[in-house]
Amino acid sequence: MAGSLKPGNVSTRQARIAENARRHSKLKSIAHHMDALWMREAFKRTRKGGAAGIDGVRASDYAERLDENLDKLLARAKTGDYRAPAVRRVLIPKGKGKTRPLGIPTFEDKVLQRAVLMLLEPVFEQNFFNFSYGFRPKRGAHDALDALRQGIQELVYANRAMSCWVLDADLKAFFDTIPHKKLQEVLGLRVEDGVVRRLVGKWLNAGILEEGKKVRSDTGTPQGGVLSPLLANMYLHRALDGWWVRTMQPRLQGRSLMVRYADDFVMVFSRRDDAERVQKELYERLAEYGLTLNSEKTKLIAFHRPRRNRKEPGTFTMLGITHYWGKSRKGRWAVRTRTSKESMARGILRVAQRLKRIRHKSLRDQAVYLRRALLGHYNYFGKYVGERNLRRYMWIVRGIWRKWLSRRSQKGGISWKRMRKILRRHKLPLPPKWKPTPKAPKQHLLANL
Repeated sequence: MAGSLKPGNVSTRQARIAENARRHSKLKSIAHHMDALWMREAFKRTRKGGAAGIDGVRASDYAERLDENLDKLLARAKTGDYRAPAVRRVLIPKGKGKTRPLGIPTFEDKVLQRAVLMLLEPVFEQNFFNFSYGFRPKRGAHDALDALRQGIQELVYANRAMSCWVLDADLKAFFDTIPHKKLQEVLGLRVEDGVVRRLVGKWLNAGILEEGKKVRSDTGTPQGGVLSPLLANMYLHRALDGWWVRTMQPRLQGRSLMVRYADDFVMVFSRRDDAERVQKELYERLAEYGLTLNSEKTKLIAFHRPRRNRKEPGTFTMLGITHYWGKSRKGRWAVRTRTSKESMARGILRVAQRLKRIRHKSLRDQAVYLRRALLGHYNYFGKYVGERNLRRYMWIVRGIWRKWLSRRSQKGGISWKRMRKILRRHKLPLPPKWKPTPKAPKQHLLANL
């Protein structure tokens, strides 16, 4: 592969694609940006430590003849000779005995999907609204939670009754039910490039390899695919976001907001009649795009400050954080947050299963894993829950570690006295001290209120 990637080369071309997307409703040609330099950058951005696909090829194997492999891949992609391999499916525990399917493409397929993602992302970023946060550049779950919390505070305190109505929606098997034909139509509204649309069609029709059998379907995008999150965002932008902003919000009597992270979204209303109207029409709107709401999990919640002679206020959960009414440190009623029971149980189960598998390893190796697990929990939940909640999680994890260390021998269990000596030698991180949650940047809410 001749030449080397110059700093800013790909980013400059992505900026050019974005500018063209702002100026034109449809882009007829974007695949010409894919060249040797573009493919090299796609390889660089592709995660190297993931599991292998059906061909068993890992990143290290592919990198041995990188230039040759990328040149051949680019040629096959542009001439139409590329054949998308089936996606290997594995089931990931989800809690309560349930599992979530995860698709694992081949490494070469990941590189090509990354290259196409780098083409499409600048195009659709011009369309997405501020209240969409999932799988987008420089946006994350904390941004969505900050915007939701601040938006509710502003909406509630603007209402003298100190109350609002929350529509906690749950899409039923969203990634598995997106109709391919509709998805291609949505893509075609912005991109007419034949190379890109042909590749997307091949990935949608590649099929799933499960228990040695190849299964094809005319619905769904595999979770785990590099391009799947963008396709899902693109589809929900058309099916849900645009309808919410252009059709529903102008017809509502009170204030409202929505926060969406991929297929997880919450709508908040100052008036009950507005909430009931949207809930009714939401079922019909999603049905037009082949999507359905899980009626058991989709709920309309009266979210108000506790008062005498009134029903206790409801709670709702988004992205593992439960929102509820409680007293602030100054003794005032406020919207509070805590780790959801499901997230806590899922995190504990994940640690327990991993410690069971690695109980034969050295204490040092087990402590390395536990440090990562605890820090990951602190970094995500520590912003929204109290130090006491984090310390409870830490003590449960320590207890699980003691349990599985006790199972390594038949001579008897490990006492807490001996366990404290182990913890002094292999220190685990303590929860961070409590800090006030910073307010979300106001521009996150411009399209919501």
